[in-house]
Amino acid sequence: MEKHILKDRITIITGAGRGLGEALCYGFAEEGAIIFPWDIDSENLQRVAEQLEKKNALGKKGVVDITDEKQVESEIGLIESEFKRVDVMIANAGILYSYEITDFPAHQWRRIIDVNLTGYFICAKYAAKVMKKQKKGVILQINSKSGKKGSYWNSGYAASKFGGIGLTQSMALDLAPFGIRVNAICPGNILESPLWQTSLFQQYARKWGMSVEEVKRKYIEQVPLGRSCTYRDVINVAVFLASDYADYMTGQAVNVTGGQEMR
Repeated sequence: MEKHILKDRITIITGAGRGLGEALCYGFAEEGAIIFPWDIDSENLQRVAEQLEKKNALGKKGVVDITDEKQVESEIGLIESEFKRVDVMIANAGILYSYEITDFPAHQWRRIIDVNLTGYFICAKYAAKVMKKQKKGVILQINSKSGKKGSYWNSGYAASKFGGIGLTQSMALDLAPFGIRVNAICPGNILESPLWQTSLFQQYARKWGMSVEEVKRKYIEQVPLGRSCTYRDVINVAVFLASDYADYMTGQAVNVTGGQEMR
């Protein structure tokens, strides 16, 4: 693919303050997109916005709670008013709490569903309102291999991601007549991410009586291609799906798992 295949496309990325969301911001900026990073953490968001500004890729940052419908509606309204369109919405923001099912606090279960599923719905809903007027647009959800197969000690997260695929397919049907494509990306374990580095490795090491290195090796050995998923692996697929090269793709949940998930 040629460079800058997303030139000047107005692209909202949620959960943009760190990790995969931050990487997606820079990856899409490399392809010429104008980035509107959203995050609930204003300090991380400011750091990312400053980097995007250096790359001449910053539209406008937004301190947005994606579970707050009024905030999302207002922020998208401001973007439409100033820039007249929304080309790409990437619903990346997500959270995870890990518990065995009989120990799972109901309030944390509800919070996972609220952010990972309802937040995706709210962002897609208001982006689609603008895209319908344009008769064109792309909505992408960052899902997970846990959206395809149940996940040990992760019932809340898996439930939210299974729901996300159903929502993706349903919106794809609703929005196809308006030229709007809706797809999900299902990455494998991104072991370089803050979630793994600052939390999950330590949790699983304690649970299984292993060292962090042994946990890491355990997860890599599960992947046929023999390595963990990287930010770049996900960026490459996201850029393709957002571009005109994927103009005949909608309602898909694309695995990026090194062969670990094939359905």
